[in-house]
Amino acid sequence: MLTTRMRRLACISVAAGLVGLLAACGSAPVAPGFYRVERGDTLTKIARDNRQPVQNIVRWNNLSNPDSIEVGQVLRVVPPGGAATTSTAGASAKSGATAEPRSASADPAPAATANAPRISLVWPAAGTVIRRFDGKNSKGIDIADSAGTPVIAAAAGTVVYAGNGLRGYGNLLIIKHNADYLTAYAHNRALLVKEGQAVQQGQKIAEMGDTDNDRVMLHFELRYDGRSIDPSRSLPPR
Repeated sequence: MLTTRMRRLACISVAAGLVGLLAACGSAPVAPGFYRVERGDTLTKIARDNRQPVQNIVRWNNLSNPDSIEVGQVLRVVPPGGAATTSTAGASAKSGATAEPRSASADPAPAATANAPRISLVWPAAGTVIRRFDGKNSKGIDIADSAGTPVIAAAAGTVVYAGNGLRGYGNLLIIKHNADYLTAYAHNRALLVKEGQAVQQGQKIAEMGDTDNDRVMLHFELRYDGRSIDPSRSLPPR
């Protein structure tokens, strides 16, 4: 039998793996002039390795908090066309924080998503949108309806996670669509597909529920290159 300590360690390992999956599912190479943050990186180290002052990296990526860089985050490390560079290395912003595994709450960097290839989605569930994406407090959209409302795949892909190991998401499905995009479907009452299963756009994959939540709804996320982006830009008008 597993000891309490062994069970705790197993749960920590599962949760960490899911955070990593949400943050950077796949390992698509970044474009020239960009850098993907790795575990242990600091903004100072990234700036030094790319021979740039810290404040240039902060400005080019619109970083409101330089201490919050996270594993999987993609940063511009060369000046965008026409941008001025700062020659001095003394940055006023804090920059010594070590990169942590990426949580699902970070704001997408415009530099990383501005040229994202388009993906065509269908609405993952019927119902009323009660919360929209803002990139900070809301990393997806919330759709409310009755328990058991069908949840469907927003695009064709492969199920890379089906379970409830990530706190705050309840019964969760993650579908990988290609090297760049994945979608996440949280708080389901029931999961109808398994890990490794290929699904088609519009296929029923779950039933809406309230697991790990205080009301019945679907929390739906779209991720590009590991960063949350506004799903409504890829969904048809409703």
